[in-house]
Amino acid sequence: MNVAPLLRLSVPLSLLLLTASCTRTETATSSAPSSPNSATPSSGASSATATHPIRGEIVGLDLPRKVLLIHHEEIPGYMPAMTMEFSVAGLDLATVREGQRLTATMGAPVDGIFPLTDFKLLHSPADQAVAAAALALRQETFTRGKNAYREVGEAVPSFTLYNQDGRAVSFDTFRGKRVVLNFIFTRCPVATMCPASTAKMMSLQAAAKKRGITNLELVSISFDSAYDTPPILKKYAAERGIDTTNFSFLTGPENAIRDLLAQFGIIAEPGENVFKHTLATLLIGADGKILHREDGSAWSPDDILKFF
Repeated sequence: MNVAPLLRLSVPLSLLLLTASCTRTETATSSAPSSPNSATPSSGASSATATHPIRGEIVGLDLPRKVLLIHHEEIPGYMPAMTMEFSVAGLDLATVREGQRLTATMGAPVDGIFPLTDFKLLHSPADQAVAAAALALRQETFTRGKNAYREVGEAVPSFTLYNQDGRAVSFDTFRGKRVVLNFIFTRCPVATMCPASTAKMMSLQAAAKKRGITNLELVSISFDSAYDTPPILKKYAAERGIDTTNFSFLTGPENAIRDLLAQFGIIAEPGENVFKHTLATLLIGADGKILHREDGSAWSPDDILKFF
């Protein structure tokens, strides 16, 4: 099967003011966060024109305004620890996510918002694992070339992505179980596409539970990685009452998602706030090899459970 080249997935983000759930490498020792935009320099503060080094954690993003909501540690002699908005002109916000820690230089406020320069992310072990896996997957996809597509009977590629709780999850985690995997995006407006695919996965989960099947994992990977951050995926699952004990929603670096789409034979092309895409649901055996594939969303739980 020939897979059409995949275009860069780039869709604007809406405002996300959500509590970070991603893995942290440090524990902040500062006081509890205050309300956003409530920065009040201390009475002994230095000049308003001075710059100050800051250290903190991203807890929200607003891409249209190029603003980050950050809980920063105390700036000695100038400002207590608090949560506030910072402008980050020149930074690609699609490269950051809630829960990441950072260092930066804070300038004097402009229209009530402090600008940041010299922005540096402090990568956690989880970030490093995801980045290393993405690089290996990129190299593998390049090496396979036009043979990147995985047929039934072939082993699935190794990958590591973030789940809905912000934890790095390797596909090797699911070894020994049968995995049903598909690709979706949470903003899909077409009832017969992603919404139907998610509903089928939920029905499959319920049917397997009713039959006492315990060696099943369900995995939905978002190909809208810029928007579908872990908090968005967690909200998506919660709003639908999805039991995530054996149903994971994954997201990660755009290049890793594109490589997985190529290797699993899924086409996703961005349009205006939507994606034109194909659907496929794959059953992967305990040994990591593809056992069965269902294209579209017309399959039933019995089409999968007959392999158990």
